[in-house]
Amino acid sequence: MGKPADRSIDYSYFGGADSLDEGRSPRRTEVPSPTEKDDGKHFTGPPQDPSDFLWLMTEEPHRSRRMAIMKAHPEVTKLMGHEPLTKWVVLGVVSLQIALAILLRHTRPLSPLFILTAYVIGGTANHNLFLAIHEITHNLAFRRPNLNKALAVFANLPIGIPYSAAFKRYHIEHHKFLGEDGIDTDLPTNLELICLNNVLGKVFFTTFQILFYALRPGFVRTQAFTQWHFFNLVTELLFDYVLVKAFGVRPLIYLLASSFFAGSLHPLAGHFIAEHYVWDGLQQETYSYYGPLNVLAYNVGYHNEHHDFPSVAWTQLPALRALAPEFYDTIPSHPSWPMVLVNFIRDPEVGIFARVKRKRKDRGEVLSDGQTTPPADSSKSG
Repeated sequence: MGKPADRSIDYSYFGGADSLDEGRSPRRTEVPSPTEKDDGKHFTGPPQDPSDFLWLMTEEPHRSRRMAIMKAHPEVTKLMGHEPLTKWVVLGVVSLQIALAILLRHTRPLSPLFILTAYVIGGTANHNLFLAIHEITHNLAFRRPNLNKALAVFANLPIGIPYSAAFKRYHIEHHKFLGEDGIDTDLPTNLELICLNNVLGKVFFTTFQILFYALRPGFVRTQAFTQWHFFNLVTELLFDYVLVKAFGVRPLIYLLASSFFAGSLHPLAGHFIAEHYVWDGLQQETYSYYGPLNVLAYNVGYHNEHHDFPSVAWTQLPALRALAPEFYDTIPSHPSWPMVLVNFIRDPEVGIFARVKRKRKDRGEVLSDGQTTPPADSSKSG
């Protein structure tokens, strides 16, 4: 017989799951309260209608909170700026992945050693590189934008598929137009809502998250092909060609498998769902996570803080939270990324539908540097 569960442990801290067969889980988020202890069980609102997204007319919350924090704590500007450490972390992780890929050149791809290495080490390393590119997209590794773009292309190498240049513009739009239908490509589409709004659909979605995030933007909002898209594409294809030519196809298979696992049922991949899905009847569209996995993920768990101040580098996000606890320690946060994946799959009250959407506004096109062109003059049409 196994050891009995330790009832002194508050399992709600780990995502509300004592066991996987307990039925409906307790609440999946921690909701701080200055007057009473959160028991981890009582939901704050009714379940959402699973037939549609949560459409709101309110403004996204980050601009107003940013202004309030800057008024209350003007010294927050001292936390802004680039982080020189980023380039060295990127160099180390890229070197690790290339070395492992070469070392596995004589190992069968379906062997336990190959698969475990690709999942445990490769998946973690490539997810770290996903988030390095995310950090670099905000020009937080160097002062000069072109150096940041070049570093992003370098960080892209072990991922195997060129995407860093396209990601930059899509991510800038995600920040500027959070939740806007047809612009924010982080949002699921209506087709995903129709096809994946059940347990099997959610299993498929979480298993192949990386494909949804890679392919969805091209269907929702195509980009103009720039010189950086070309440089990213040519550099990645040349790297893949040289790797295969020198060491065979298995190193490339390892890198691609690492990228797949990084965006699949991997502990770090829980952040994809944790960040902007709606939970527990709350109309809150951004959640933070303050647990230990942030060490491997450029502190991306500090997601409310990141959206409030995208110009604050990853090393300074904990300091930002500490600077303004009255803003951050009073809103719900996720205690566990892995349990976010478990609860997302098994609980009918959260799913593809659990995203905040807003009607698109005509504000012009967003350029790759974050600026916008003037909207079309409708008075001249017709």
